[in-house]
Amino acid sequence: MYPTREEATILLNEAASRNPGPWEAHSKCVAHCAECIAKKCGMDPEKAYVLGLLHDIGRRFGGFHLRHVYEGYQYMMSLGYDEAARICLTHSFSDNSGIDDYVGNHDISPEEMEFLLEKLSEVEFDDYDKLIHLCDACGAATGVCNLEDRMGDVKARYGDYPLAKWNYNFELKGYFEMKMGMDLYEAVDKENYQP
Repeated sequence: MYPTREEATILLNEAASRNPGPWEAHSKCVAHCAECIAKKCGMDPEKAYVLGLLHDIGRRFGGFHLRHVYEGYQYMMSLGYDEAARICLTHSFSDNSGIDDYVGNHDISPEEMEFLLEKLSEVEFDDYDKLIHLCDACGAATGVCNLEDRMGDVKARYGDYPLAKWNYNFELKGYFEMKMGMDLYEAVDKENYQP
């Protein structure tokens, strides 16, 4: 389950009031991109939008790194939104990569790390997981940007961006462009969209 668009917007607004920052606009941009791509791929655009809007909801608890994944998963599960919880869990990891390609500090306890690893091992990534991966990699707080620019920005902020994850994002770009039959940036109105 996942909330309606209206409920998700309320959750994001409340979270941003607790912990203001550019992550709110980034989440809106990811939601926009996910909805646009989903419409052109025969996926559920409402579901894609909501999952994009809530993928970083764990940031409501503070300026965390890996902890935002853990907190977001726990928070969405506590509300009964298991599909949103899944995206909170999967959005920071490439398919079958585990924790190793997470960009940022591992600011969780060993027990919490074990919990994340166990939950990740139970997931087979579907097109919604992959869609949010792609949109997370092109959706910035200032709007849609080229994958190279967004990943370069993350690398500059955190000091690393694993090559396998970089390549994975370009594979996703090709995968969704093939499904849509059009260019990614055209599909999401890169030149005009502002969060």
